[in-house]
Amino acid sequence: MEGDDFEFHSGDGTNEAQDNDFPTVERSRLQEMLSLLGLETYQVQKLSLQDSLQISFDSMKNWAPQVPKDLPWNFLRKLQALNAEARNTTMVLDVPPDARPVEKEHQMEEEVIYWDPADDIAADIYSFSELPTPDTPVNPLDLLCALLLSSDSFLQQEVVLRMSLCQFALPLVLPDSENHYHTFLLWALRGILRTWWAQPPRGVGSFREDSVVLCRTPTFAFVRMDVSSNSKSQLLNAVLSPGHRQWDCFWHRDLNLGTNPREIADGLVEISWFFPSGREDLDIFPEPVAFLNLRGDIGSHWLQFKLLTEVSSAVFILTDNISRKEYKLLYSMKEPTTRFYFILSPYRGKRNTNLRFLNKLIPVLKIDHSHVLVKVSSTDSESFVKRIRTIVGNVMRAPCRRVSVEDMAHAARKLGLRVDEDCEECQKAKDRMERITRKIKDSDAYRRDELRLQGDPWRKAAQVEKEFCQLQWASDPPEKHRAELRRRLLELRMQQNGHDPTSGVQEFITGISSPSLGEKQYFLRWMEWGLARVAQPRLRQPPETLLTLRPKHGGTLDLSEPLWPEPLGVEHFLREMGQFYEAESCLVEAGRLPAGQRRFAHFPGLALELLLKGLPLELIDGSTLSIPVRWVTGLLKELHVRLERRSRLVVLSALGVPGTGKSTLLNTMFGLRFATGKSCGPRGAFMQLITVAEGFSQDLGCDHILVIDSGGLISGALTSTGDRFELEASLATLLMGLSNVTMVSLAETRDIPPAILHAFLRLEKTGHMPNYQFVYQNLHDVSAPGPKPRDRRQLLDPPSNLSRAAAQMEKQGDGFRTLAGLAFCDPEKQHVWHIPGLWHGAPPMAAVSLGYSEAIFELKRCLLENIRNGLSNQNKNIQQLIELVRRL
Repeated sequence: MEGDDFEFHSGDGTNEAQDNDFPTVERSRLQEMLSLLGLETYQVQKLSLQDSLQISFDSMKNWAPQVPKDLPWNFLRKLQALNAEARNTTMVLDVPPDARPVEKEHQMEEEVIYWDPADDIAADIYSFSELPTPDTPVNPLDLLCALLLSSDSFLQQEVVLRMSLCQFALPLVLPDSENHYHTFLLWALRGILRTWWAQPPRGVGSFREDSVVLCRTPTFAFVRMDVSSNSKSQLLNAVLSPGHRQWDCFWHRDLNLGTNPREIADGLVEISWFFPSGREDLDIFPEPVAFLNLRGDIGSHWLQFKLLTEVSSAVFILTDNISRKEYKLLYSMKEPTTRFYFILSPYRGKRNTNLRFLNKLIPVLKIDHSHVLVKVSSTDSESFVKRIRTIVGNVMRAPCRRVSVEDMAHAARKLGLRVDEDCEECQKAKDRMERITRKIKDSDAYRRDELRLQGDPWRKAAQVEKEFCQLQWASDPPEKHRAELRRRLLELRMQQNGHDPTSGVQEFITGISSPSLGEKQYFLRWMEWGLARVAQPRLRQPPETLLTLRPKHGGTLDLSEPLWPEPLGVEHFLREMGQFYEAESCLVEAGRLPAGQRRFAHFPGLALELLLKGLPLELIDGSTLSIPVRWVTGLLKELHVRLERRSRLVVLSALGVPGTGKSTLLNTMFGLRFATGKSCGPRGAFMQLITVAEGFSQDLGCDHILVIDSGGLISGALTSTGDRFELEASLATLLMGLSNVTMVSLAETRDIPPAILHAFLRLEKTGHMPNYQFVYQNLHDVSAPGPKPRDRRQLLDPPSNLSRAAAQMEKQGDGFRTLAGLAFCDPEKQHVWHIPGLWHGAPPMAAVSLGYSEAIFELKRCLLENIRNGLSNQNKNIQQLIELVRRL
């Protein structure tokens, strides 16, 4: 009997021939899968982030994929909307249900699920099943691998980031048997930032925030040897799930299409983390923990398994049978530095063979009987999960290996895996970023010494320009005062123009001037992370902590003081460029500088390149709460030249107080990159540009949508002096005056911020009123009881004291009673939206709720429908927008 077992697994010439043929079969499988999904054209010119964000006919309908070529776009669209069902690859065929080949489907299901797992010959046969056909569902993991292999680095990063927000397991090692290398996805993971609370207690001191790439955690790997009747992924999901709520973090065979055979995804390594909330009743583990999952068996993917053994605190091997091949591989391991645990099935395996191999492995792997677990499928799941958690907890409490994703990448390089971050463009951009950030010891001192034009001269110049603008509207402005303002402004601009860009600013300008588009994009991402890493550790605080403006000792408000500490970011370097351009332009206009001697005329073109590649650019300066008009009009002129005939614009703005979810709403709706988080984000208003597909622009009536996020400009309170209220109301009027469509983001049960109401009253006088939508967002966990939402009629109820004060400041007196009293407000039209809470569960392990995603899609569809039907007022071209910016 023993001899038969050993002979059966000895690996004779037939098996060796199969192993040698494996790459050839895989090569054709990858090509066929890419062709099936319509991705073969993206193997040379990769799919970009901008390709995936275009507005098209499909953006307005909740369609289901009908053929495999629809699947990548359906996945990207749902992932952009943070839809929890994004991984579902079910297709709705145009074939009547009674005409479908039911017998064939049943036959396939039996072949995939019910073959004898102990029969190795059957395993070899069925692993080379027929390739998918256009009417065969695609395994979601195959779709993910094919899409990532067809995407550039920045789309890969966006896909992985949004998967993390959906609490999906993330790809760590991407297999590519076509080209005989596997890729460790360090760059793709680098943009993910997670927060958690250490135990105990939950408070400011226990709050943590870090990149998942840099956070060192205990790591536990789950792998399969040969065949296992127990599912690794289901077991991992159970270990990660709090209470009785099951998270499907890892895709598994009991999910829809989970039994479809994988064609190209074997060899994929996935990673997920547990992060504690600081609540002992919810937290499974007291500190962050990483879990790795290898798809496929270790015998066929020994390189990936070797990596997991070198980075993990413990490795759990699930199997029904320990074969001779895998036994030899395990026995050959030299001085393993990790703990091994075996999870066996009592029914499916060859008991005596397993015991014999385990006894031989005891001295090699340094295991004992406590390292061998037996799981009876579906009968002892809860107790078995508790046992796994206990083992993980014991390993964590003992001295154990703790690694970051960067550490894993270092181990992967040693083993010969390709690391996506090692490309020349990425490394050159990183080096340039480090030359800038290594000089930053204190962010305030750096701004003072390196970003000189943003100090007092710019604040004073902004104030003078505001005064000059107000004189424009005076009935009989004194000419002497106007001349004095011009003189002061010119003097301030001459002071600014007397400076040269510092070394840090020059390095930044060189970085965004690179002729390589890829290097330029890498540089911007590196700058974002580098500045966040070195310049704002003092700003890491719980998100519910919001610093408010405090009056000075005299009782008046200093409008130059920030509402909260503003972190040093890329926007500060662009502000500096903008001020060089502003000062130079002012001197040229005044005849103090010949146009031929300009040094900074090309700066708007550099900034425009960033806008076109998806970077939000500042429209209203967050430090002075004013628009640098020459800089903004310079940008728009460059945009007009670049877009040529495709220059029809719709301007969509989102207004609201910080913390009402407006930036997250815009990011989810359109796939944008506005800063989120109310405690330490930038304060200014930012804009991003979305392209409308050429085939849809005629129908929609515009070529691009310019989206403006009001950021932290509006505090939502009336001050005692009214100074800040007047400033906020003016800025809200400006943003709404530029807009075709305005969304007002509100927390449930709260009034419309008086500054925004003030803007509505002003605009009603002018006759310019954007299409508006009031969006009430539930900021609580959807599972928790929250305040009762308002309906449309309640929005029109008698106004609060703040609303009355806003009306009185606009000299409406008692004539204004309700919002319905405004001419633009039709109570029968749908202007009010109630959006469910973003999170389903308790952060940081909460997933995005399906209700939130679906409500955001409906709001987006409504906005696009209004634009198409002309309800957003007359669309603008860029020249008209430039003139509007100047007038406002």
